[in-house]
Amino acid sequence: MASIYEQALGAEFRKLHPRIQERFGFGSRDRVASIGHGTMEQVWYAKWAVAPLLLGATRHIMFPQGGRDIPFNIRNYAYVDSFGRETVTWLRAFRFPGAIRKFDATMIYSEKRSRIVDYLGSKQHLAVDLELSAEPNGGLRIRSSDQRFYERWLRFPFPRTLTGTADVCEWYDDEAGCFQIRVQVVNPMAGPVFRYSGTFQAAFVSVAPHDIPLDAKPLREEARE
Repeated sequence: MASIYEQALGAEFRKLHPRIQERFGFGSRDRVASIGHGTMEQVWYAKWAVAPLLLGATRHIMFPQGGRDIPFNIRNYAYVDSFGRETVTWLRAFRFPGAIRKFDATMIYSEKRSRIVDYLGSKQHLAVDLELSAEPNGGLRIRSSDQRFYERWLRFPFPRTLTGTADVCEWYDDEAGCFQIRVQVVNPMAGPVFRYSGTFQAAFVSVAPHDIPLDAKPLREEARE
């Protein structure tokens, strides 16, 4: 079975660098995880956004802390969720002096929407449609579009003016022999909200379905896409 990223990109998946194809080409049947370690050269946030970022930090969605040369790790596990959907985790941890900040998400391929849906945070209360493309350097670019808020009986589109649009690019640098990543979140009215960039190494490790750590899965799964 094709990975959720290959389903979303179709033939364009083959335009990705071979190392990027490896990182985004596995699924639950492969019984592996991609584990990465590196350094973010810069982590930055807008001072005006402290209040919403503090709220987001409680659910592992961005955070109001910045710095340079921040140790970083990323864990991507693939599993089938309780609704039978192929799922891939993005578990990012930033090790600041005195604090570990987390930025978590789980992604599925939605047949209904014909695209990947990204559930942000630890309780899948924010669902974001993603647009994927292959970059000229063989990298994968991910841009967010429509967002929806789910909390118990509540459901409503989340206005972009109250949140931000994410632009993520991950590529493999042959000369440096490492993965590079650049992430920026921008509010259409107020400007940049949050960003980070840096490098990391990643390798596959064997993981049976029952060995996926509990913290790799959200505290609550949302059926609505």
